[in-house]
Amino acid sequence: MMLLMNNQPLLEVRNLKVEIPTRKGTLIALEDVSFSLNPGEILGVVGESGAGKSMVGNSIIGLLGKPAHITHGEILLEGKRIDNLSDDEMEKIRGKSIGAIFQDPLTSLNPLFTIGDQIIETIRIHSDLSEKEARERAIRLLEATGVPAADKRMDNYPHQFSGGMRQRVVIALALSADPKLIIADEPTTALDVSVQAQIIELLKKLCEENGTAVILVTHDMGVIAETADRVAVMYAGRLAEIGPMEEMIHDAEHPYTIGLMGSIPKIGDEQDRLSQIPGAMPHLSEVPSGCAFHPRCPLAEEKCIRERPGLQPCGNKLVACWKAGRRNKQMRFPQEPFTIRAPEDMPKC
Repeated sequence: MMLLMNNQPLLEVRNLKVEIPTRKGTLIALEDVSFSLNPGEILGVVGESGAGKSMVGNSIIGLLGKPAHITHGEILLEGKRIDNLSDDEMEKIRGKSIGAIFQDPLTSLNPLFTIGDQIIETIRIHSDLSEKEARERAIRLLEATGVPAADKRMDNYPHQFSGGMRQRVVIALALSADPKLIIADEPTTALDVSVQAQIIELLKKLCEENGTAVILVTHDMGVIAETADRVAVMYAGRLAEIGPMEEMIHDAEHPYTIGLMGSIPKIGDEQDRLSQIPGAMPHLSEVPSGCAFHPRCPLAEEKCIRERPGLQPCGNKLVACWKAGRRNKQMRFPQEPFTIRAPEDMPKC
């Protein structure tokens, strides 16, 4: 894996907090989120809908929708702080240093312009290339991302491409200025399995050959297992666990992570019911005290209600759980629906 001089991470997120003011009070969308990313590394970010996965990516790239805003923490790119930059300064970083791939490619492509015009414009904004040189580079990018007859398809409009081909065009657009970091938010969700595999291979190739780092936001644990070097699990706007991909899949510590991994069907497993985590992610206005996962956790104790655990080292992982390291790997979520327990029903420490 490539590293910057003096082993400095490419990206550092330190104690990030994002708040959303509303008429009924302030909602905390992200709190105390910290991680780093090295060149050439793929970090998978997983969790249920509403966990804050996309919010992390939007915070890094400076695309938080108003009124959401960063109230605490720092985001550093190559050692330089970027979370406090003006909109004009951030525009120079977006595209050139940080690229983005979103779930629906049609939201990234202008239907009124050919894909060639859009890629060429992006290249020329961030470089000194002439029109001819930019067009040649755009064709090479489309060829590299697997678009056939790239020189001819440069003159096509977005609606003339299939879903998979549009996503390849968006990846080419994201790569047009040679960014050091790509934030890929659900890039394979709307694609069939064969196209998913092609996009995954393309992302891995970019990391290996160009040293591009990727933050991959997804619900699909299969994509994570095939792609990521490390995995960050989020719950209710906080990091629950982060560590190497293999260990997170086979040797997770946090009950929520264990539940996520246990919900993946396995070939050869003979079970009447699939494993599932009971209950649902709390709304931002109703995040419980202590560990936010305690109402759904079969291991929860009184301390889990009173105090929120911070990330603590546990082998090669960081885990936000009071019971981390106690070898609760045989923990199973009940297959039958159960009543979420009130504090007085919790076992005493």
